[in-house]
Amino acid sequence: MTNNEKTREKYLKLLAEKYPNRGAVSREIINLSAIMNLPKGTEHFMSDIHGEYEAFYHILNNCSGVIREKVNMLYKPELSHEKRKEICTLIYYPSEKLAIMRKQGKATPENFRVIINRLVEVARVLSSKYTRSKVRKAMPADYGYIIDELLHAQKDEDDNQVRYHNKILDTIIDIDAYGFVIALAGLIKRLAVDRLHIVGDIFDRGESADKVVDLLMNHHSLDIEWGNHDILWMGAASGSKACIANVVRNSVKYNTVKTLESGYGISLRNLALFADKTYKNKRSMDAALKAISVIQFKLEGQIIKRNPEFDMDDRLLLDKIDLENGTVICEGKIWKLSDTDFPTLKPDNPYELTEEETAVMDELKAAFVSSERLKKHITFIYENGSMYKTYNGNLLYHGCVPLTDKGEPDEVRLFCESLKGKALFDFADMMARHAFFASQKFLPELDFMWYLWCGKKSPLCGRNIKTFERTFIADKDAWTEEKNPYYNFYYQKETCEMILKEFGLNSPSSHIVNGHTPVRTVKGELPIRADGKLLVIDGGFCKDYHEKTGIAGYTLIYNSHGMRLKAHQPFESVSNALNENKDIHSDSEIVETESSRLMVEGTDDGDRIAEQINDLRQLLELYKKGQIIG
Repeated sequence: MTNNEKTREKYLKLLAEKYPNRGAVSREIINLSAIMNLPKGTEHFMSDIHGEYEAFYHILNNCSGVIREKVNMLYKPELSHEKRKEICTLIYYPSEKLAIMRKQGKATPENFRVIINRLVEVARVLSSKYTRSKVRKAMPADYGYIIDELLHAQKDEDDNQVRYHNKILDTIIDIDAYGFVIALAGLIKRLAVDRLHIVGDIFDRGESADKVVDLLMNHHSLDIEWGNHDILWMGAASGSKACIANVVRNSVKYNTVKTLESGYGISLRNLALFADKTYKNKRSMDAALKAISVIQFKLEGQIIKRNPEFDMDDRLLLDKIDLENGTVICEGKIWKLSDTDFPTLKPDNPYELTEEETAVMDELKAAFVSSERLKKHITFIYENGSMYKTYNGNLLYHGCVPLTDKGEPDEVRLFCESLKGKALFDFADMMARHAFFASQKFLPELDFMWYLWCGKKSPLCGRNIKTFERTFIADKDAWTEEKNPYYNFYYQKETCEMILKEFGLNSPSSHIVNGHTPVRTVKGELPIRADGKLLVIDGGFCKDYHEKTGIAGYTLIYNSHGMRLKAHQPFESVSNALNENKDIHSDSEIVETESSRLMVEGTDDGDRIAEQINDLRQLLELYKKGQIIG
């Protein structure tokens, strides 16, 4: 017997402990075979949330309109538009909506009976694509048995079941109608989406990224493809001072300090005191922004100098400043500075931090790495995330696959390794994990976290970010941020097919799902590119982008019937949703329709189940031959 055969026999004997006789094996084979012939679950793709909690929470609640579609399908013939909207709002925000109903005197036994019956019907429709066992597991523990009974109620000739279920309703309404409605609404939302994909950038300009992560931590099934803003916070939590300075600068610039101070307990007091003393001619927030900006450019300069392979010498601008003339040399040109107050720049070494700047950064680093809530959130993002993911034949990543001017994978030399395509992504994933989880921190890994945030050939960025120019050069319109050739070539089908093949996906039905770049619909841009091979789903949640894009971005729904892009209008507020039953207006665009309904058999889960069935059949044969006694 070969080693492989011995290993196989050992595995089957272990499997026999779970299925101890022929009957148990046969039942599981029948169960798994039945699951293979159920419709695939709905996948929900979102990206670029940027800390916009309310808009994200609403789209998460309405599943990009899936719940509204089911409610309309069920009740459009019999209920008015307003009544259907009210049902949807109740599903989205059950606790809040029930509180309003109570104040309005609408929380009556009669209304609860109608509400519960309608919610049960919505849950019944959504549960039809799952096994009864899976639906039971999705049910809240306190009400699982009761909900299961109501979902599978059947009429009999004596109406015994009807009387039985009416008595259940009477008891529910008498004892805990509020809790039961909340539980039903939660089940509906869980059944509406089988898998959630977050294609990068949980963090950035919105003020409640911490609350977004809290929501994600309670989701039943998800994955995260890291974005450049995520990796920046991951680098900060790992102890990279350059990443910390960038996080703090963004927080001060976009007035989201609340996330740092209230969300993660990271005080900016010492920075503010240092800034007020050093930049006396500025208001406090402006002084803090100036102070952390100068510190950031110094720390970045240090990284660039000790990592020449990053090829970012064009970002070394502090030593090009001429304070006497108020200018800076950038890209071979002399530019007028908008600000010439740089008291902490040392002429002989402008990239060296002063003692006071060092003290500020030491204190900030200690606060970042010791924040328990931040550590918990970042650990969650690591454990549920990666640089990319292949799922059900699709390739998900946030940024880009760096390409040459000829459209070929560009070779990037990092730490004595030449990397491109998938190998570059895998290397970045490995380094990012080492930077956070390694017991001993190494400077190259921390430097690399900063490079992933803003490097020209970083797969999470792909553009030459010119923060210094935006901050200190007077002429704001005289320069542009060059993008990687990827952003020109990803309109071409051949390029996307080449990338898919690089990641092991050869199916004609495979797609790239990409975030990172807002789709400017006002300029005629479309999210579907390369003849449908690539889909840009930048969520556009960030309010600052709405004027540039014309909409609030895109999400993607992939169910057993095919793929649909959902274009969303800006979200007003949770208050308006509750009091006026206002939903986000979303237009649906079909990307691809399946010629026949896609079943579990044709998914990644189906492949795993097929392997399980094969193992069980082999175990069954051993039972039949008496080689294992059951």
